[in-house]
Amino acid sequence: MKTIHLSYPHHIANINTDGDLSLAIGFFDGIHLGHQSVISKAKDVAKEKGIKLAVMTFDPHPSIVLGKRNEQVFYITPMEQKLRLLESMEVDIVFVVRFTSDFAKLSPQEFIEKFIVDLNVKHVTAGFDFSFGSFGQGSMDTMQELSEGRYEVNVVQKKTDETEKISSTRIRQELKSGNMDKARALLGRPYQIPGVVVHGDKRGRQIGFPTANIQAQEGSFIPANGVYAVKMLVQNEWIEGVCNVGFKPTFNNPEHKKLTIEVHLFDFDKNIYGEEVFVDWFKRIRDEQKFDGIHALKKQIEKDKQSSIETLKNFR
Repeated sequence: MKTIHLSYPHHIANINTDGDLSLAIGFFDGIHLGHQSVISKAKDVAKEKGIKLAVMTFDPHPSIVLGKRNEQVFYITPMEQKLRLLESMEVDIVFVVRFTSDFAKLSPQEFIEKFIVDLNVKHVTAGFDFSFGSFGQGSMDTMQELSEGRYEVNVVQKKTDETEKISSTRIRQELKSGNMDKARALLGRPYQIPGVVVHGDKRGRQIGFPTANIQAQEGSFIPANGVYAVKMLVQNEWIEGVCNVGFKPTFNNPEHKKLTIEVHLFDFDKNIYGEEVFVDWFKRIRDEQKFDGIHALKKQIEKDKQSSIETLKNFR
């Protein structure tokens, strides 16, 4: 897969796409089932027409540039992870468009000329609610109206589950509440966080439950505090485990607010400091809580371990 970074007005001219493209366009945070249907439709068109499959996404989130958010935005799929997922979907080219103030001022017509026509796009696929151009003036109807026969347009209608539209916003809400079953159903796969194993305080080893302290990739959306059944990919091997997300109140002063992600892996005893890992989240077992001493904590961790083992039997 080829990744092309674009910015306006620079780094936009003379882009070589090596042929015509069927383009799926959207922000695609999470690449959930709704996003997958858009990309799948663009892929079908690419195969039918014998052209390449391309995806266009944006960085950073438009709300940052448009001034709607002051706080840091956390992504369901940070860019590196998004690119890995797109590659697994057999996408040929990904355009990562830098969302800047200048880019946000483009009229719908200018956007189409620079980012559709000039990139040899012959077919555009997007969701029914995709908008583009200054103040979101352009809709998919606009995309069709301004095509002038130069490209075709396909609009993918709203994808719902048994209750409502599948969306990144809904997935974030489920992650905030620790509902990993629902998040998995909306994503079509377990929620995953990439990270690196770093040194912690080593208290887990001292009480008989050694843990891998995970530094999540910057910008990752961390689920609600608590204890979870997880699997972790490390050194090309998936290992089952139990994970605690939170502030370790049994050991730490209430004023200490450093969030940690610690995974106790079952039947695993290797030095993995510095290793890149991927944590898949399957079920929230309980809230994080403070215990009256080490003995009570150890007893609960053993219960958590058994709960995780039972849960993960369904995902082998």
